[in-house]
Amino acid sequence: MRFFSRKNIKFIFAVVLLLIVVFIFSRGADSPVRGAALWIVSPFMKTFRIFSGGTHGLFQFLGSIGELKDENEKLIEENRQLSAEIARFKDTAEENKLLRTEMDLLPKNKYELEASFVIGQDALGSGSSILIDKGGNAGIREGMAAIVSNGILVGKVSQVFPDTAKVVLIADRESAVNGEILESGAKGIIRGTYGLGTAMDMISQAEVVKEGDTVITSGLGGGLPRGLFIGKIGQVGQSEDKLFQQAAIYSSVDFSSLKVVSIVKKF
Repeated sequence: MRFFSRKNIKFIFAVVLLLIVVFIFSRGADSPVRGAALWIVSPFMKTFRIFSGGTHGLFQFLGSIGELKDENEKLIEENRQLSAEIARFKDTAEENKLLRTEMDLLPKNKYELEASFVIGQDALGSGSSILIDKGGNAGIREGMAAIVSNGILVGKVSQVFPDTAKVVLIADRESAVNGEILESGAKGIIRGTYGLGTAMDMISQAEVVKEGDTVITSGLGGGLPRGLFIGKIGQVGQSEDKLFQQAAIYSSVDFSSLKVVSIVKKF
């Protein structure tokens, strides 16, 4: 970089003008000369005053920018925390509302129930099993019925842990529940159809089974109370060996979207 660049020349010129002003003031020049000199160099003096006398203010300004940045970041973090708390409050309120609605529909006068939230679903997403937030510490035992609404059977407890339990739904292909057709008294076994729904099997050929008939738990075997609603009879057919009748069952429950279930502890 050359010493006699345009920027350096301007700087030297400004310094020379300032020296002239100092010389004029020190020599006691008259007012017109002093006024003219001040008029010429005033822009340069203003600039030097900003960069010299204002250094302390400049650092204060830069410091205030840093403080504002820190305060802004703090406010952003507080806003995030507040948003998270609001979301939790809304979720809790929604859960309480759902639980109250469910409890109002349950046959509490007939059974001792333990309401619980669904906290997990089977990995296949077929609605075959769920995990609830109550377990052995709440008196849950294997084989107990899981119901929703006004006594609709959705499954049975299969595994119990201290604070959680697994419920195998009646839509699971490994599930087997003793059922009865309310209108005719015909008995059969309710089985899951690969998590997609349920069907009634082992119905005697002598029984009259009609579409739209109501299917309930029969109470046989003593594991489940009698009279829990399962669904309505759909299409009726024959088993592969032609020895029994089979019927699809239409349920009013969406097994893949259960949020609250109640466990029948005593009946």
